[in-house]
Parts: sequence; C-alpha cells; structure tokens
Amino acid sequence: MTPDAGEPAAPDTPDAGGRTTPAPDRSPGGDRAQYGVCVFLALLGGLVVLDAAGIAHTANSTDPVGPRALPVLLGSLLLVLAVVYAVDVARGGRAEPESGEDIDLGNPVDWRTVALLVGAFLVNAVLIEPLGWVISGALLFWGTAFALGNRHYVRNAVIASGLSLTTFYAFAIGLGVNLPTGVLQGIL
Repeated sequence: MTPDAGEPAAPDTPDAGGRTTPAPDRSPGGDRAQYGVCVFLALLGGLVVLDAAGIAHTANSTDPVGPRALPVLLGSLLLVLAVVYAVDVARGGRAEPESGEDIDLGNPVDWRTVALLVGAFLVNAVLIEPLGWVISGALLFWGTAFALGNRHYVRNAVIASGLSLTTFYAFAIGLGVNLPTGVLQGIL
C-alpha cells in the first residue's frame, strides 16, 4: 500500500551495525526483473502442463489417478503463482533488502575459493567411476572443507570418510540406488 498525501513515508531503518537501510519502494509498476521471474514461472508452468499432457493415462485399481495428475497439478500451481506474483509486482510489492547475511557486498569475489570448490567437484566427477563413490566422495567432502578454510586435515579426512560411507550405505540400503564402488568392489 502506498502512503497517502497526509501519511509520512516509511523512515529508513538502522540495522545491527548502525547503518541505515532505505525503506522499500512501494510505488506501483514494478521492475522488469521481477516481471522476468513472472514470465519464467509462467513458461515453466506451461511447459510442465504441456509435457504432462503427453503422458499416457494409465489408471488402475492401485493408482486411479494415473501418472499425469501430479505434473498437471504442479504446472497449474506454477501458472497460478506467476499470475499472483505479477499482480503483487504491479501493485508495488517489493522484496525487502537482504539484512540477515553478515557479508560486505563491497568486497570482491574470492576467486581462489571458487576455483578450489570447482576443482573439488571436477575431481569428484573424474574419479567417481574408477575409484568409486566412497573414495571420490571423501575427497569431495575433504576438498570442500579445505576450500572453505578449514585446516584440520586429519579430522576432516575422518569426517569425510564417515560421510561418504554413510551416504553410500544410505543410498544402497535405504533407497536401493547403487553408487559406484570402484576399487572397493567386493569390500563394501
């Protein structure tokens, strides 16, 4: 709701650091980026409904609804969400500025950390078949902790090994999904 001529505008509010954050603009019209999200949601919803229409209707006594109902429902909900969001943007609805993060947007990107994280994922992608998930997953978890600044190498290796073994057996036993065993074939 926009302030009337007799109402004062919302004041700027100070954050925890004492800096003031300008009050959100509630003027009608919206910006193109938010409308772009609306269009994206509408296109995605339409695509899901269109794709679901191609699913053959195979209802039986155990599943009277069939496999088409859920994608049609989700696609329809995406279309409704796009319309509701577009109406909110047109009425002046805006997201509040982010204040929960303890970051300084003025600092440059730490490209070293980004490169180390990308490297850990690439190493995992290359080694998962020959070495198996348990070893490549442990390297992934250890490499991620290293990239994010943790320097407890031995403790991280123990935790990474435990995580990779736990996820391996959770997928194998709990979900029935067989992850690659690699060089540990017959041991696990």
